Amino acid sequence: MPAARTEASARRRARALRLAGLYAVTPDLANTDDLTARVAAALAGGAAAIQYRNKTADAALKRTQALALARVQALRGGLFIVNDDAALAVDAGADGVHIGADDGDIAAARDIVGPDRMVGVSCYGDLALARAAIAAGADYVAFGSFFPSTVKPLARRAEVSLLGPARALGVPIVAIGGITAINARELIRAGASAVAVITAVFDEPDVEAAARAIAHAFPSHSLSSMP
Repeated sequence: MPAARTEASARRRARALRLAGLYAVTPDLANTDDLTARVAAALAGGAAAIQYRNKTADAALKRTQALALARVQALRGGLFIVNDDAALAVDAGADGVHIGADDGDIAAARDIVGPDRMVGVSCYGDLALARAAIAAGADYVAFGSFFPSTVKPLARRAEVSLLGPARALGVPIVAIGGITAINARELIRAGASAVAVITAVFDEPDVEAAARAIAHAFPSHSLSSMP
């Protein structure tokens, strides 16, 4: 049904347009209460989106944590995205799933999450990969690592200069990798729609203040300036 597909695409586009500002990515925490408290603080500090990512948890804990974060998100607002696991994104009622180069293809993720939820894709430092991802149905693309990262010290590096051309792709552009409240400004000026941050938010003693410092790095006009 073309009309239904068009409506779903419009809803998904509206979701994607909200991906602007701080995109807080969760750390590997086993304590669900601690995790939800930190996420609530990040949202209170102005995070526009939360990505649930836990590389050390088993499937049962991931489901428990994803459902708990979905409840926090429902109360606080913002977008909720699940890393790697499209089925878990559906189970938790998330806004979308984020996949990397080794997490399966976009079509497979789309088949699972359906037409309403977003699929975001890591494109590292490769504009051609981003163009291919968008052609395959990606709703946003992420580039990085832009700076040295303690989470992924061996991550591929991306040049800040690619963010300007990336804006012409017509979808939100997420920058990731070693980002702080200070160096975020360089990425924002270069064209990032959002910055994905783990350590500089969740490892700080005052998560809310840390989130606010990064969220406030975005000038108000940048939060709605999509091509």
